[in-house]
Amino acid sequence: MAGQPIKVVIADDEPLIRAGIRMILISDPDIQVVGEAADGRAAVEAARAHAADVVLLDIQMPVLDGLSALPELRRAAPGARVIILTTFGERENVLRALEHGGAGFLLKDTAPAELIGAVRAAAAGDAYLSPAATRHVVERLAKGREAARAEEARGRVAALSEKERDVLALLGEGLSNADAGKRLHMSEGTVKTYVSRILAKLDCENRVQAALLARDAGL
Repeated sequence: MAGQPIKVVIADDEPLIRAGIRMILISDPDIQVVGEAADGRAAVEAARAHAADVVLLDIQMPVLDGLSALPELRRAAPGARVIILTTFGERENVLRALEHGGAGFLLKDTAPAELIGAVRAAAAGDAYLSPAATRHVVERLAKGREAARAEEARGRVAALSEKERDVLALLGEGLSNADAGKRLHMSEGTVKTYVSRILAKLDCENRVQAALLARDAGL
């Protein structure tokens, strides 16, 4: 990505939402909005046609909703990182999207700086959950999960070393690599190495899935 703009596709059925997001993103010289879509089918086509790096994908859209579009989008544009646009009222849908490979989620009333930071993080290969909502959403969704799922999660986490479990627990709290490093007295680079190792061992596509697994395992 060095020296090249981050190519973004905005998918939302509300023109005013798309316009607002576009205005925020183009204020950053390193971000280029290469396409917009008002439905899930058009989002898939736009991501493929423009080789998007990041897609901001609304859940509630006509023709093909965001949840249905997500697997098609990942097949059509495997290099694109998908950030789900959502509201607090769609918690269950958010969980399904993250479990199917979404790179994170943002609330639609996210502050401009946070929106830009999320796009940058996704383009760099990191998953992003809105800090204002991470703990609330993960904790609410974690409640009442089936015992079998928790047992499975604990079995997978058992393959990790003690230090890897420490790092995974902080992912479950929504901490960034830098903040986790401060908590564990490690450099940010060392934490990033641990995260990569953890994702490989747990067969997770991104840190969001790992965070959910951590909560399932009770870390």
